[in-house]
Amino acid sequence: MALPPLTNAAQDYLKVIWAASEWEPEPVTVKQLAERTGVSAATVSDGIRKLAGLGMVAHEPYGSIELTEAGRSVAIGMVRRHRLVETFLVEMLGYSWDEVHDEAEVLEHAVSDTLIDRIDRTLGFPDRDPHGDPIPTADGHPRRPDAVRLSDAEPGHSLIVSRISDADPALLRYVAEKGVLLDVALTVDEHRTFAGDVAVRLGVEGATVELGQRASDAVWVTRVGD
Repeated sequence: MALPPLTNAAQDYLKVIWAASEWEPEPVTVKQLAERTGVSAATVSDGIRKLAGLGMVAHEPYGSIELTEAGRSVAIGMVRRHRLVETFLVEMLGYSWDEVHDEAEVLEHAVSDTLIDRIDRTLGFPDRDPHGDPIPTADGHPRRPDAVRLSDAEPGHSLIVSRISDADPALLRYVAEKGVLLDVALTVDEHRTFAGDVAVRLGVEGATVELGQRASDAVWVTRVGD
């Protein structure tokens, strides 16, 4: 999917706006976008104004930012690039899953469409990245699985880990040390709301581990059989 000539910052804005609502409805404001991209609100406001002029976003002052169809197309294309690059770095170059996000943030802007297509083919057309985030198809269709946060999963059901947010490398390392990885089977034993954590049993007769609110919010699971 060929991308229009936009600055790296503009591409990042579009990608972040789309990704914010990928897993659950979450309107994005200028303030939130500034926090997610690490730049000032004034800089974001100027960038959003330019994107609105290009027909990529719709934004009312002090309101949320919405992607137009053109903006959504670019955003999904950037997400596809990012996740394919992450997958390539892990599977072909030996990076660990907590190292690849920042590398992909740089490389996603530099690679050509031809290289992205060849990476996709070389990897066997993967449908998800190392963190379980779905890789959009070449024609721009997202492929989100029917998953819920571990913190919202009902106790007693057989679950499979389908996604772990890569927003924080330290959190990725933490849950991995607990044994919570992609495709691991688990069951929620108890939500301890008074303590803010979740007791999780790994496998059929595996160990029980406890995850705090932040960790359980970052892990997404799918019920077996759904």
